Amino acid sequence: MADAKIIPLETVEPALVEELLDRAFEPERRQRTAYKVREGVDWLPGLSFAALDEDDMLAGTIQCWPVSLTDPEGLTHPLIMVGPVAVLPELQTRGIGKALMAACLGSLDARAPLPQVMIGDPAYYARFWGFTAEHTGGWKLPGPWEAHRLMVRCDNPAVLPGKGMLGPWRG
Repeated sequence: MADAKIIPLETVEPALVEELLDRAFEPERRQRTAYKVREGVDWLPGLSFAALDEDDMLAGTIQCWPVSLTDPEGLTHPLIMVGPVAVLPELQTRGIGKALMAACLGSLDARAPLPQVMIGDPAYYARFWGFTAEHTGGWKLPGPWEAHRLMVRCDNPAVLPGKGMLGPWRG
């Protein structure tokens, strides 16, 4: 969508964001495992964005969250959880989600980027953004999930624990 304007999510009324998320994912979205992973923490303003359409109406959002993987020894490894990436149903397939992902991932500090984790469509997020389930097979989540949809993006996968429980960052 060539006319989408990307703005910081913190400049958008929270009720409008919730309404958009309900339209994109249904109100039952709060029961999903991803919500449990990030429970009790606030999204990261510097990595969370909104897209406005040509009429300056809210068309999409992306939020990122501080989470961690606690390994079997009890050590916590900080990660950034990407998502939800939400676009109004009637505006999907117009590139708004891609623009939001580009803004989000482009805002990471290249000097010391934390690994990014997400639950999503492997074909899409692997193809365009380099997310993979290759390193998450030993990870657990606080609810049901499909293993192939739990993906990570990391410059140096050697830093990722092979096993652990994903949850909110409490550091």
